[in-house]
Amino acid sequence: MYRRREATHPDLGLISLPFNGTLDSGNRWMILANEIPWAVVEDEYAKTMDATMGAGTINARIAFGALIIKEKLHITDEETAQQIKENPYLQCFLGYHSFITEEPFNPSMMVHFRLRFPMETVSKINNLIVERRLGKKGGAGSDSAGPDDSPGSEAAADKDNKGQMICDATCAPQDIHFPTDVELLNDAREKAEQIIDVLHENREDRSATKARTYRKKARKDYLNLVRKKRKTRREIRRAIRKQIQYLRRDLSHIQEMAKDGALRKLGKRQYRNLLVASEILRQQMEMYKNRTDRIDGRIVSLSQPHVRPIVRGKAGKPVEFGAKISLSVVDGMCFLDRLSWDAYNESQDLIAQLEAYRRRFGVYPESVHADKIYRTRGNLSFCSEQGIRLSGPKLGRPFKIRDEMIKMIREQRRVEHADECKRVEVEGKIGECKRRYNLGQIYEKLKPTSETAIALGILMTTLERILRDSFILLWRLVLRILHLGRVWIGLGHNPMAFTLGEI
Repeated sequence: MYRRREATHPDLGLISLPFNGTLDSGNRWMILANEIPWAVVEDEYAKTMDATMGAGTINARIAFGALIIKEKLHITDEETAQQIKENPYLQCFLGYHSFITEEPFNPSMMVHFRLRFPMETVSKINNLIVERRLGKKGGAGSDSAGPDDSPGSEAAADKDNKGQMICDATCAPQDIHFPTDVELLNDAREKAEQIIDVLHENREDRSATKARTYRKKARKDYLNLVRKKRKTRREIRRAIRKQIQYLRRDLSHIQEMAKDGALRKLGKRQYRNLLVASEILRQQMEMYKNRTDRIDGRIVSLSQPHVRPIVRGKAGKPVEFGAKISLSVVDGMCFLDRLSWDAYNESQDLIAQLEAYRRRFGVYPESVHADKIYRTRGNLSFCSEQGIRLSGPKLGRPFKIRDEMIKMIREQRRVEHADECKRVEVEGKIGECKRRYNLGQIYEKLKPTSETAIALGILMTTLERILRDSFILLWRLVLRILHLGRVWIGLGHNPMAFTLGEI
């Protein structure tokens, strides 16, 4: 049972500490606590719970705040619980009114927290924070907007395009070993052998003979190939054929044993492994017969069958295995526009990203900065109709350069260079997500928890930007105070005599 709680923020002066101290209101966790819409977090969390029956559970602020702490500090689930136990600032961030000395929850609960905050919920919270911040700054991409021109207002909807949008796509690779056909078949064979053992132990007829699996011979054939430094295509193909035969024999034994209803003895994970192993066998047999390395919906991991190969074409990493995501950046704030486990052409997302920009800010952007792949005829036609300038060179063959065109070409190249310099910002956001917030290697195993981890990484870039802006404002205030102090000293006054209103 879930009991709703008021989304109140504890008074910094009232939280009780064992050493009778007080907390600094300028601490980063105090700043972040004021930026997160806890009421929305509470509402979304309550939708996943039953308010009429069941035992009480951990409240929404602790659950969502713990996920933010883990991503911000780049630590494990176990370390997250320990840090919360030891740090009063983290406890205040989570809404505690007094200092506690025990772990707030079991570290295994972090998995359930990620399941209760799906990707859509985290993206919604991120969008609310970004839209509120950009609204305070006076509009998307503009520092001169008036008080009635904030994004989404009626006054902004009647104006021309405003702001800039930067978009790009990348891959968030999963933590799996590099897949090969032989290793994948060997993993499936071992899981099938474990299932045969379980089914045989739970047979009603104790005198029945156990099915022969040839597991020692199959293991030996597998090791004979993987231990070779140099493998020929013929040797690899022969090893694949043998592993296919072993796996097909094991699955046929399971099929015979299943006639008596023995599959009811399997656990949830074992039954899923059986289904995945059957699909792996089908895919590998089809690729073996057709002598190809490609098939639709190809499984590359037995434990994570939702992962797909994403061809990137990058130097050193031509193929990555994980989710492909489309991002858009507005005024340094990042949005997660699409996440897919199957490969797709990111140019298909541009129109949807522009419509999302219009829903958020009431107008289309003045310009869009993106790769050349986004400059399709459909995207160019849509941008032309809406008065949006899409960066990049024109389509078609390059025209012959004449003397009277040199000035125009130089101006065009200058604009293209400025657009490219602006577009690089999204590359920095992608690098920040991958280096600091785990998008370079997703360690979560389940599909929904992996999606939540990716959305949290995008959210953390927004919160980090807010912290940087707060730090910059603080230093501007300090410099302003020092400047006024020097002026007052020069005029013969006491530097500490001016009031806060004069600052």
